[in-house]
Amino acid sequence: MKIKKIILVLAVSLSFAFSAGAKSYFDQQNHPARIIITGSIVNVRSGPSTRHTILHRLYRNNIVDCHGRLAGWYVIHLSDDTVGLVSGDYAKGYYPPTSTPQPTKPPSPPSPTKTPGSVVSGLSADEQQMLNLVNQARSQNGLPALKANLELARVARIKSQDMVDNNYFSHTSPVYGSPFQMMKAFGITYRTAGENLAANSTVQAAHNALMNSPGHRANILNSSYTEIGIGIVSSPKYGKMFTQMFIGR
Repeated sequence: MKIKKIILVLAVSLSFAFSAGAKSYFDQQNHPARIIITGSIVNVRSGPSTRHTILHRLYRNNIVDCHGRLAGWYVIHLSDDTVGLVSGDYAKGYYPPTSTPQPTKPPSPPSPTKTPGSVVSGLSADEQQMLNLVNQARSQNGLPALKANLELARVARIKSQDMVDNNYFSHTSPVYGSPFQMMKAFGITYRTAGENLAANSTVQAAHNALMNSPGHRANILNSSYTEIGIGIVSSPKYGKMFTQMFIGR
C-alpha cells in the first residue's frame, strides 16, 4: 500500500505540470513489472521530462521495479524507496529468460586456443568460466592474461553476497564502503585497482553486457591490471550476482 500511495501522489503532482487531464496518461496496467537500463548513465527524475530534478542515477544493465508509464517515461521504485521516472528511450522491459532442461553430457575441457589460462583450483565453475572469458578478451586485444588471485576472489564473493543480502546494486557497500576501502580492510595491497559489477542469469550474458559497456570493458582491457578476483553468488532477484575486482601491483 505504501508504494501505491506514493505513485498516486506522483501522478497527481505531474498532472499539474502538464495540464488538467495529464493524469489520464499515467498507465498503471500496461507496463513491465521490471525494466532494464539500456543507456550508459541514465538520470532518474522527479517528473517525465529533462526539466525535472535528478533524484538518482542508474547504469547500463541495472534492473529496477516498474509501476507504470507516463508520457513515454517509466515510473520506477528503487530499493531505497525512491520513486521517480526514467525515459523510455534509455530503458526497456526486463523479462528473465526461462530455463529449459538441457541434455546431460560430460563437460568439455576448456580449449587453450579459445580460453587462455588453465583451470584454477579454488574457483567455482562459474568463476572459472568468467576468468576464461575475461582472459580470452584480453588475448584478442593483445594483452596478457590476468592471474586469478584467490584472496581477492574471496573478497569479491563477500561483495556479491553483501549485495544480495542487503538488496542493493552499487560499488559502494553500506557495510564495507567503496571497493578500495573494502580491499584494504581485507588486507589486499595494490598500486591500481578497479571493480566491475553485473547481475544476470548466466556467465556469458553477464560477460557480454560488461564488454558492451565502455567503462566495464575498459577495466577488463586495462593493461595496468595484473590480477583479478571474481566472486559469483546466487541471487533470487537476478539469477546470479557478479563482482570482478582488479588490481595491479
